[in-house]
Parts: sequence; C-alpha cells; structure tokens
Amino acid sequence: MRTAVLGAGKMGIWFAKYCKSRGDTVVLADRNVEKLAKLKEELGVETADFAVAVWGADRVLICVSISSFEEIVKKISPAIHVGQPVMDICSIKEYPVNIMHQYLKKALVLGTHPVFGPGSSGVAHKAYVLTPTNSEEHAYAEKFKEWLIEEEAHVFVMTPQKHDELMGIVLGFPHFLGLAACETLLEQPSFMESKKLAGTTYRMLFTLAEAVAMETPDLYANIQTKLADLDNMEEQFIANAKQWLDLMKKKDVPALMERVTQLRTKLEKADSEYTKSYEIMYKMLQSTEG
Repeated sequence: MRTAVLGAGKMGIWFAKYCKSRGDTVVLADRNVEKLAKLKEELGVETADFAVAVWGADRVLICVSISSFEEIVKKISPAIHVGQPVMDICSIKEYPVNIMHQYLKKALVLGTHPVFGPGSSGVAHKAYVLTPTNSEEHAYAEKFKEWLIEEEAHVFVMTPQKHDELMGIVLGFPHFLGLAACETLLEQPSFMESKKLAGTTYRMLFTLAEAVAMETPDLYANIQTKLADLDNMEEQFIANAKQWLDLMKKKDVPALMERVTQLRTKLEKADSEYTKSYEIMYKMLQSTEG
C-alpha cells in the first residue's frame, strides 16, 4: 500500500509514522521544503510536492489545517485518478467533505476524524469517526472500519452533519467555555495566588482554561465559525448564566437551592435514559450475535 500523507504538521507526522509501521510505503508532502528534507531522513519516508505525492498513491490522507484545506485540495485535484481513496482528518466534517466533493469528483472521498492527538501510541482503544455520504463511500468505510477494528479502535459511522452536531458539544462548547474562563481568570488580580489554594473543582476549571488557550488558534477559530448551530448553544449558555447571576444578585437562597435541585433531577434522568438506551443496544447486539 502506497499512502500519500499531505501535511507535515503534528498529526501528519504521526500518520506518516503509523502507516509506515504498518508496512505502507509513505510519501509525505508539505509546503515547507526544508522541513520535508529533515523528515525524509528522520522518518525514512519518501517526500514530494503535493501533486506528485498523490499521483502514484493507493490512498491519500489529507492532514493539513482547515484554513489551508481548500487550497491544497484544489492543488491536488488534477493529479487525482478515478476511484482513488482520499480521506481527511479534520475535527469538523461537513466543510471538508463538501470541499472534497466539489473539487475531487473522480476520487472516492471519505471524511474521517481520529479523535485523539499526536501523543497517542496508536489507534487502539481510541475513537475514530467515519462519515460516508453515498453508497460507494459507505462500502469503502466498511472496509476501513474492519481494518480499524482489527487495530482495536472504537469506530463510529455517521453523517458529516451528525458528526458536527456532536462536535459542537464535545469540542466547540468546551473550547468556548475554556477561552472565556481563561480570559476572565487572567483579569482577576489574584489569579496566580488562587492556584495555590485550588481544590478539585477549580483545578478542573483552570486546567481547561490553560489547555484551550495554549492550543492552535487556527483550529479553534475554524471550529467556532464552521460548526453549524454552535452559536445557538453558546447563546443558550449565556442566557442560562445570566439567570444564575440574577438569582445570585438577588441573594435568593431558596430559589438557588431549588434550581440546583432541579438541575440534579434533570441530570439523574438524563443519566438513567442513557443507561437504558445503552442496555437496549447491548441486548440487541447480543441477540444478533446469537
């Protein structure tokens, strides 16, 4: 298997190493020629410009940033051959899948999202999302899924729209919360001193705040602007926060206690419903296997 990995960022390098360790011949492409020369020696892979890398590949893995995604897809489009599998690894799916469908009409496109970072030792026990959109892509996704399961990954197949809906909750909202919390904490004169007295709850908050603030600005900017309806969730959060603040300003202790109690009841109900649905799905799988 000859795999073209486009993009020599952290995840591009990770996939180049991983594919090579699984026996693939890897050709790595990136705009930074000097970086490519070093990686050729360090990783023991072939290197080329984008079009050349794609030309002879059995499959193509696009690992570039969301901001440069359309530019790179346009660049490789003349080199794509009919039925050539092309996958991306972006954290959002509807936007890149649409871009690939627009410019790579001859390719067999499959949106993917490996839900882990470059520090992972492999895909075992990690979540991996596949987002096929037609019968041909579904057939390829099933084959790729089988391979991932052999590698002990947890594979989820869904539409790009469903993926992005879930990522709004899983990534978008925590990022929004972390950025706002970080800015607010840094504006407090005693922020650095407060860390000395931090308990579990506060440690969780500033760990989220610091982790988010130190991540790639490009990733966060694109997640916040390209995930549909994320702003609705964030507006709902602000509205809820205002209601809590209003009760606190009024020093209405009974109302605050009642709201906390209601929240706990809702949470317990949600947990119960999730447990029931999981048990039903598990029984269905057992009966199918039987």
